[in-house]
Amino acid sequence: MTNFAQQVVKRLEDLGVKRIYGLVGDSLNPLSDAVRQSDIEWVHVRNEEAAAFAAGADSLAADELAVCGASCGPGNTHFVQGLFESHRNGAKVLAIASHIPTVEIGSSFFQETHPELLFQECSSYCEVVHNADQGMRVLHNALQNTLAGSGVSVMVVPGDVFAEDTADGPHTSDSVYATGANKRVYPDPQEAARLVEAINKADKITLFCGYGARDAREEVFALAEKIKSPIGHSFRGKMYFEYDNPFDVGMSGLLGYGACVDAMEESDLFIMVGTDFPYTDWLPDENVAQIDINGAHIGRRTTVEYPVVGDVKSVIENILPHIEEKKDRKFLDKMLKRHYELLEHVVNHYTHKASEAKKPIHPELAASVLDKLADDDAYFTVDTGMCNVWSSRYLTPNGKRDEAASFLHGTMANALPMAIGVQAAFPDRQVISWSGDGGLGMLMGELLTIKLHQLPVKVICFNNSSLGMVKLEMMVAGMPYFGTDHEQANYAEIAKGVGIKSFRIEDPDDLEPVLKEALAFDGPVLVDIVTDPEALSLPPGITWDMMKGFTKSGVRTAFLEGGVGRLFNLAKSNLRHLGGAAAIEFG
Repeated sequence: MTNFAQQVVKRLEDLGVKRIYGLVGDSLNPLSDAVRQSDIEWVHVRNEEAAAFAAGADSLAADELAVCGASCGPGNTHFVQGLFESHRNGAKVLAIASHIPTVEIGSSFFQETHPELLFQECSSYCEVVHNADQGMRVLHNALQNTLAGSGVSVMVVPGDVFAEDTADGPHTSDSVYATGANKRVYPDPQEAARLVEAINKADKITLFCGYGARDAREEVFALAEKIKSPIGHSFRGKMYFEYDNPFDVGMSGLLGYGACVDAMEESDLFIMVGTDFPYTDWLPDENVAQIDINGAHIGRRTTVEYPVVGDVKSVIENILPHIEEKKDRKFLDKMLKRHYELLEHVVNHYTHKASEAKKPIHPELAASVLDKLADDDAYFTVDTGMCNVWSSRYLTPNGKRDEAASFLHGTMANALPMAIGVQAAFPDRQVISWSGDGGLGMLMGELLTIKLHQLPVKVICFNNSSLGMVKLEMMVAGMPYFGTDHEQANYAEIAKGVGIKSFRIEDPDDLEPVLKEALAFDGPVLVDIVTDPEALSLPPGITWDMMKGFTKSGVRTAFLEGGVGRLFNLAKSNLRHLGGAAAIEFG
C-alpha cells in the first residue's frame, strides 16, 4: 500500500515531471515528503505566488506540464496571483493546494478558506479530494484538463487525505493523456467562402497577427504576398512576426509604434489573425474579419463581419488557392514608407535627446545595449510597466529568442519568478529577467531562490526609483504624481548580501563593459542600472481620455518617444521591395 501523496508523485514522475515549485508547510508536508523520496526536484520559492509564476513560465517555455504546490490558508491565497497569470496565458499547470483537516472543514478552523471557491476564476478545473481513491480520479481529470490546453487545473487536498492509503490495482489515472498537440481545426466551408469573397473584393487589406498565429508564420506571409497586405502585430505577437518580415508595419496599442494603426484605418478589409487583442478603441469597427481557433473570441472586441473558426494554418491553407492574386502594391508600399518615416522620426528624436546629457542613464540606451549584447537565443522575462515599453521597442526578435511577460494579466513582479521557471527548464540557456525596481522590490525574496538553486539568471534591474508607468498615468491625467517615487535603493548591495554576484551602473560609459561581463558570468547575477526617472516624454496631444483604458490617440508617432532600436533597420531594408521613384526617394 502507498499513500495518496506517494501515488500523486509517482504519477507525475511517470509523466516526466522534473520539478515542483512551492513552499513546504503543515498540510502540504505529506506531499513534500513524497517528493523527497522521488527523483522530482522541489524548487523552494519564497512566496507561493512566485511558484505559480515559475510553473506557468516553465510550462510555456518547455511546452510541458508544470506543477506547483501550496499549503492551506495563506499559502493558497498567495497562490492566486500567479495562477491567474498562468491560466490566462494558457499554461499547462497542475496546482496542488492543500487544505485543512477534513473533519475541520466548515468549522472556521485555523487558516480555513474555501479553495474550491477561491480558485474558480483562475482555473478551468478545481475539485476537492475527499478520499484517496476518489483522489486518483480527480488527479486524472485535473491532468487531462490542463494537458489538453484548458489552462490551470487545481486539485485541493486536505492534509489527512494525502496520508491515506490507496488501493492497489489500476486507476483511471493510468489512462494515456490526450494533449491534442498539433491539432488542426479546419474552417467551415461557408465561413471560408465568405472570407475569400471579401478578400477578392477588397482593394486594401491589412493583416493583424497575434500569438495564436505563431505556428503559421509562413502561411501568413504567403497570404500577405498574394493580397499585397501590410502585417501589423500585437505585443504578444511581436516575437513571431516582426523579424525578417517584408510586410512589417509595426505594433498597435498604447505601446505600439510605426504604421500599424494607419494600415488598420486605411484598409477596406481588416483581418484579425489569431489574436484576441482586447483594446477596442484601437480596432476598426467595420469591414473586419477574424480567424481564431476559439470561436468564443470572435466578435467580442469589435464588430466582425467575416468570422472564421479554425487554426490559422489550416484556414489559410484552405482559402489561399481560392484567392485572386492582387497586382497593385500601392497600399502596401504606402504603408511601408509610412512605417519607415515614423520610425525615422523617433530615431532622430532619440538621437538628439540622448546627446543632451549622459547622466542619469537613458533607459532607451540601456535597453539598446542589453539587446545588442544578449545571446542570439536569449530568453527574456519582462516586468510590467516601463520595462514593457523598452522591451517592445528594443528587444530584437530573430526566430531564436523568446520573451515572457504578463501580456494578459498585467501584473507587477512577474519577471524574476518567470525567469526562475524558464531557467529551471533550460539550465544552459541565457535567461534574462528584465526587471523594474518596482517589480523587483515586490518579490525580491526570490533572489534567495536563484541563489539557493544556483540558477544562472541574469537579473537586469532598470532602477529609476519610481513606478514609472503609474507616474505617467497621473501626469497625463493632470494629477500631481503621488506615491510613485521612493528613495534610491541599491539593489546591487542587496544582491551582494544574498551572495549573488552584482554590479551597479551609474555612468553610461560603463553599460557595455559591465553588461558584457555580467552576461558572461557563470552563475546568478544582478545588474542595477540607475536610469532617468524623467524618461517618460510624451508627444503632444495625449489626453487622459486617450490614455484611459488603453484608448487610441490621434498621434501617429510612438506613444513614448524614445527610440525603436533595430526596428528601424528592418523598416529601411523593406523599402528595397519598392520600385522606381520610391526606392530612389528613400534610398
